[in-house]
Amino acid sequence: MPHILLITPPLTQLNTPYPATAYIKGFLGGRGYRVTQADLGLELVLKLFSADGLKQVFAEIETGAFALSDNARRMVRLQRSYLATIGPVINFLQNKDSTLASRICHNRFLPEAARFDNVADLEAAFGTLGLNDQARHLATLYLEDLGDLIKETVGPQFGFSRYAERLGMSATSFDEMHEALQAAPNLLDRMLLELLDALLVRVEPTVVGFSVPFPGNLYGALRLAGRVKALRPHTHTLMGGGYPNTELRQIKEPRFFDYIDFLTLDDGEGPWLRLLEYLQGHLTLADLQRTFRRDEYGQVEYLNTSQALDIPHSEVGTPDYSDLPLTEYLSVIEVLNPMHRLWSDGRWNKLTIAHGCYWKRCSFCDVTLDYISRYETAPATLLVDRIEQIVRQTGQTGFHFVDEAAPPLALRDLAIELLRRQVHITWWGNIRFEKTFTPDLCRLLAASGCIAISGGLEVASDRLLALMEKGVTIAQVARVTDGFTQAGIMVHAYLMYGFPTQTAQETVDSLEVVRQLFGAGIVQSGYWHRFAMTAHSPVGKNPAKYQVVPVGPEPGDFAWNDLWHDDPTGTDHEQFGAGLAKALYNYMHGVALTEPLSFWFDFKTPRATVPRQLIQRALQEPPKPDFAKPNQRLFWLGNAPEIRYPEPLKGQRAVLTFYEQAEDFEVKTTSVIGAWLHQLLTSLSTNYETKVLLKEAATTFPTSVAGMSFEAFLATPAWQLLREKGLLLL
Repeated sequence: MPHILLITPPLTQLNTPYPATAYIKGFLGGRGYRVTQADLGLELVLKLFSADGLKQVFAEIETGAFALSDNARRMVRLQRSYLATIGPVINFLQNKDSTLASRICHNRFLPEAARFDNVADLEAAFGTLGLNDQARHLATLYLEDLGDLIKETVGPQFGFSRYAERLGMSATSFDEMHEALQAAPNLLDRMLLELLDALLVRVEPTVVGFSVPFPGNLYGALRLAGRVKALRPHTHTLMGGGYPNTELRQIKEPRFFDYIDFLTLDDGEGPWLRLLEYLQGHLTLADLQRTFRRDEYGQVEYLNTSQALDIPHSEVGTPDYSDLPLTEYLSVIEVLNPMHRLWSDGRWNKLTIAHGCYWKRCSFCDVTLDYISRYETAPATLLVDRIEQIVRQTGQTGFHFVDEAAPPLALRDLAIELLRRQVHITWWGNIRFEKTFTPDLCRLLAASGCIAISGGLEVASDRLLALMEKGVTIAQVARVTDGFTQAGIMVHAYLMYGFPTQTAQETVDSLEVVRQLFGAGIVQSGYWHRFAMTAHSPVGKNPAKYQVVPVGPEPGDFAWNDLWHDDPTGTDHEQFGAGLAKALYNYMHGVALTEPLSFWFDFKTPRATVPRQLIQRALQEPPKPDFAKPNQRLFWLGNAPEIRYPEPLKGQRAVLTFYEQAEDFEVKTTSVIGAWLHQLLTSLSTNYETKVLLKEAATTFPTSVAGMSFEAFLATPAWQLLREKGLLLL
């Protein structure tokens, strides 16, 4: 049986492993295969950012013919300080030496270069008690300074999350990548290959698989694959991941297969199983699934048997993080905003609630591809089984659900199952701002451990949202984000500018809506993306419908996804980018929310036509009364109450006492209603599998002796207090 080595090439994240290899390892391991995985991105960073690694960097700078900037020259002069501090800083960022925080913050411990020039008011950002976070932010700036020096000198392709990204982006021709791979390895390449050499000796694999989620991972993967071929020519090399799934679907470039024997598309589980069976002689080439190879005539062929079925989402198994050095990842703080920093701060277990997107209509998205178009769910019980297994394995209870858009009903069921089984995790994920996320559902998700969500507002214009087929309106987004915020869940908004036919007026109006969302405190973080037309999106498939004109590139032999286009009916989108980003950065920090929108641009812009109270009016829309929700389920977040009948009114009045986490409270009502409430809430709190709809509760309400109808009871202070304290309608 083959011994499989799965590699994540540099560089994706510093704080947590990218989950692709863990998913494949869990799946193949469950079928008896021997699998080892390695994150060579992390290992390269740890090798480079060490005293020995930096010595090599400084030595090569001093012997090389580099034209140094003033900033780089200053850093070279401070090399003794960098060599002395790099080890302690890495230990600190790995949460192995928290006592260093005081020295970092107060003792001028770190050498400072250009990244420190615009350092924020740290006391305002972190307060006087946030010493550890303040130190981690400073240590992150220190690392970024070193990254800038490396990029300027010995490693021009270096980036902490976009390593050699330019070589992989929109590369219709393989020529530039081939030229880079044929060049002599630079210092970073040599370090990376040394890591691989040791790994190959230790593992002795017969199959090596590379996960390439982003353009920045491609160069490292091919450099490593070339080394595997040189050292172990009989070892088979495979590649899959997000980049091939979007960029390499039409590959015809035979030189690519000097490095990679088999390139798979979409979910890897099925193609991997068939490839492994083929390599063992149990299947023929014709039996392969979604796989490219170079044939004996030197031509690229695509093999995809109609007999192969996709592995159902419920059968892909549990991600297996074993043999990844989970204690070695770096917890950095690049951005002070507490929501924004979740992407780089803390080690999050990554898990998928459902396969694909249940909406799959957004016109800018690659909705025609399998990873979005094929929507499948798994039972909440199975998902919580996987969560518990991952927690046991990693010792970590933080989860990032990495769905395209987590389905609200699946999240509801997951939250109830977590509460039922008393599985305590902290989690965040991506959603659509749709009306199914009611305030009550938001409170349920918060009770199950949700601390943050991200979602696509995209263009804050109802006309463009309809053109995008987002299925939301600005008013709806405002109410949903308010529900999350009121539940204590942070909100990050993905924003977009430059969508086809977007005018300057609509761009300014979008910024005004964003300003109001931040001013209302219902969005805590955001990021502006420039619209990009892709070959697999509805806009790319039918540009005439969106009034854009494709201008290239023509499909080449290598990658093809990003499409250039003219927008004859829109504005000059490029000129708005810097101002939008600057405004958003300030809004995230609660700064300059009252400045006129023209303040952010160095050119004349139209005045906003959006009403100044648009968001406030949306938030003031009265909610539907409870009696209008008869088919919704009652769910009680609290404990079972105690009931007593106080003297001298015994038999006429009842007091329900609730003992909760933060406070105790009482509900006073008549004895008849009190007994009914006591029975109902006791049943709901002791058995989460009890499903009582509001209309079913109405049938048991003692109307004849209570002296009021059930609908009237729903308007009483007793019912309203219970709703406030955690009686939900789902």
